[in-house]
Amino acid sequence: MASFSPNTPHLKLTSTSAAPPRLWGWTSLFTAHKQAKKKQSFQFKAVYTPGLSLSSPTSKKPTQRREKNENETDDISILNERIRRDFGKREATRPVMDSEEADKYIQLVKEQQQKGLQKLKGKKSGGGGAGAGAGDSGYNGAGGFSYKVDPYSLRSGDYVVHKKVGIGKFVGIKFDVQKDSTVPIEYVFIEYADGMAKLPVKQASRMLYRYNLPNETKRPRTLSKLSDTTAWERRKTKGKVAIQKMVVDLMELYLHRLKQKRPPYPKNPAIAEFAAQFPYEPTPDQKKAFIDVERDLTERETPMDRLICGDVGFGKTEVALRAIFCVVSAGKQAMVLAPTIVLAKQHFDVVSERFSMYPDIKVGLLSRFQSKAEKEEHLDMIKHGHLNIIVGTHSLLGSRVVYNNLGLLVVDEEQRFGVKQKEKIASFKISVDVLTLSATPIPRTLYLALTGFRDASLISTPPPERLPIKTHLSAFSKEKVISAIKYELDRGGQVFYVLPRIKGLEEPMDFLQQAFPGVDIAIAHGQQYSRQLEETMEKFAQGVIKILICTNIVESGLDIQNANTIIVQDVQQFGLAQLYQLRGRVGRADKEAHAYLFYPDKSLLSDQALERLAALEECRELGQGFQLAEKDMGIRGFGTIFGEQQTGDVGNVGVDLFFEMLFESLSKFVSFPFRLQVDEHCVISVPYKSVQIDININPRLPSEYINHLENPMEMVNEAEKAAEQDIWCLMQFTESLRRQYGKEPYSMEILLKKLYVRRMAADIGITKIYASGKMVGMKTNMNKKVFKMMIDSMTSEVHRNSLTFEGDQIKAELLLELPREQLLNWIFQCLAELYASLPALIKY
Repeated sequence: MASFSPNTPHLKLTSTSAAPPRLWGWTSLFTAHKQAKKKQSFQFKAVYTPGLSLSSPTSKKPTQRREKNENETDDISILNERIRRDFGKREATRPVMDSEEADKYIQLVKEQQQKGLQKLKGKKSGGGGAGAGAGDSGYNGAGGFSYKVDPYSLRSGDYVVHKKVGIGKFVGIKFDVQKDSTVPIEYVFIEYADGMAKLPVKQASRMLYRYNLPNETKRPRTLSKLSDTTAWERRKTKGKVAIQKMVVDLMELYLHRLKQKRPPYPKNPAIAEFAAQFPYEPTPDQKKAFIDVERDLTERETPMDRLICGDVGFGKTEVALRAIFCVVSAGKQAMVLAPTIVLAKQHFDVVSERFSMYPDIKVGLLSRFQSKAEKEEHLDMIKHGHLNIIVGTHSLLGSRVVYNNLGLLVVDEEQRFGVKQKEKIASFKISVDVLTLSATPIPRTLYLALTGFRDASLISTPPPERLPIKTHLSAFSKEKVISAIKYELDRGGQVFYVLPRIKGLEEPMDFLQQAFPGVDIAIAHGQQYSRQLEETMEKFAQGVIKILICTNIVESGLDIQNANTIIVQDVQQFGLAQLYQLRGRVGRADKEAHAYLFYPDKSLLSDQALERLAALEECRELGQGFQLAEKDMGIRGFGTIFGEQQTGDVGNVGVDLFFEMLFESLSKFVSFPFRLQVDEHCVISVPYKSVQIDININPRLPSEYINHLENPMEMVNEAEKAAEQDIWCLMQFTESLRRQYGKEPYSMEILLKKLYVRRMAADIGITKIYASGKMVGMKTNMNKKVFKMMIDSMTSEVHRNSLTFEGDQIKAELLLELPREQLLNWIFQCLAELYASLPALIKY
């Protein structure tokens, strides 16, 4: 198949000495104007504007019309944007992987997945997964992971999904007598759109899933019908197609990463000396994590991609420091990426202190605290390899930061970064060793860890001196706040006071200054001047400031030993992972720590907010960040899994069934040889020139437009050559043409569409397109399964319902015989719909 490259250079609309390809009769379009064209010479680049006089090129009116035309949205622009969105993220420069080689790597992935299954098998039922309720899901004992719901955990009014029937509302469980029997048994009663269904509890436990969505709303758009399951089957098919796209993208990423090679790092005896500087006795889990990371770096030839999941204060940073030492001592650079400036500064201080005994290893911090001159100096040092360890925020991912020899990326709290930053991080994982630190991983990271597609080390053993944090959840009152702060100040401690918005920080400042007149109180948030924020945090760390009123800027990693009380106001506006991180800011010393979570009024809270709070209270013990993330996974639903919102796809079937379908698809994918996967899911492209379009359409261009083209014949040659190369070249040719000459007239649009139709047909594997009366036929090499997957992906119901597959033909019966130009438009739109489903299909 043609390579889809978003990086193909723009075509220049210039002449070429190459022989022109077949032009589908375009030559005749220009014959009448050839002589006139030779006599004309334009000193400016005019823009074609239909219906306007050419005598006043400097008038304002044509400019206004031109802007209007250029901003119009037509079929070609819509297709270009869709291709850029759906195909742009796929890396076109990936080397081809043959089937034998791919089978070898898929076997490695399968071994990884079995490790993930063993982790799940070790959990008691209900201990993990994406289920929202306790006891909902767990390892099913048969080599898979079940997200099915325990009927006894349901409450009246809960929405459920039956795998074969669809979405209904749980009514209750009661005894009833079967036909031809006198023995009553328990039945689950479920309400559907057209009636009530009952099924035995045993059967329900095998077929029912809790219905959750990735947003606050748990109510489905509509209940399914018992009498007609076609709508449900359509929704389920959409979910399957979405999963297929995700699985293929995931497999491509991991197969490509596994194929990357880098020499294992040498086992440096100096690591023992470096480790000896650690002032604490490592916990058993920490020791295991040290060994895991060391093996990844020194024994494997593929880049590391490991998640270190440990509760706050459990020693994840030390694992990262030892990995950094291993990489830097081998002459490579290491990057430490933090979500906030405050945390980046703290990491910089810790790293600088640990590497202070090694004068040859230079540590640098890149942040907005620095002056322009300091930044430029650091960027130059990074580029020339004079900085070995670089610490900073997302600015480290910017295009201006050029690394000399980057070997390791350490990412702290990946869930705090935006979508663009996450995609940039993902791009590093292909060729650089990556270590991700998190106490509450984002659902995507957690899911991949559990299914074995990503290595994970869990640090669940608390340091010996750590005590559990005592959590208090109640309605807000100033008296409770003052009492909590007084208790902490009386024992010589400090207090975090966290609010969700900057706007509300002044209000507690006023009443706390009145309640504690002699106490230093300060405000901190991300919009303060850099120096001011830095000084405030420094004074709080030194114990000068006793009460810090702040936003969630302190959420990640901040380590203040003497701060052992945190107050969170308007707790309902925080996510579960945020609350867990905030609570972890305290309790790092040997004193009992307190977290006070205040809400305005429980009656104002959404069901999801109440679930978050209940989950947080359940996880009061130490080392439960990983379990909490599993709860968070169910409550927040799909979230930002796989890098972007897929709310619509998940909403079709609900979170739990979607996850089970995804898990089954991943398991199935690694269970069969690669060749079978390709044969089953791929499209086989055909050469562009081999595609026949038997539709006689040759519209004539307006002479006014031809006169504006610098060299019409060569322009046509360039267009045909662009289409022959690949879809990206054709897109960029079209966009360059429009930038230079404005929106083309309708006849030129038809000619461009003919090129697009031939290009898309070649990529999809269609060798011939013809029309006979009301019937349109397309001869193709694809199999029926691929065709079904493609039409299931189509968003246009009109096109989807009109297409059938017979032998080696895709056929469409139109309602009436269309004029040739309208027919070409219909074929263009139909192929565009089919083409959009290509990301769901493997292309090796």
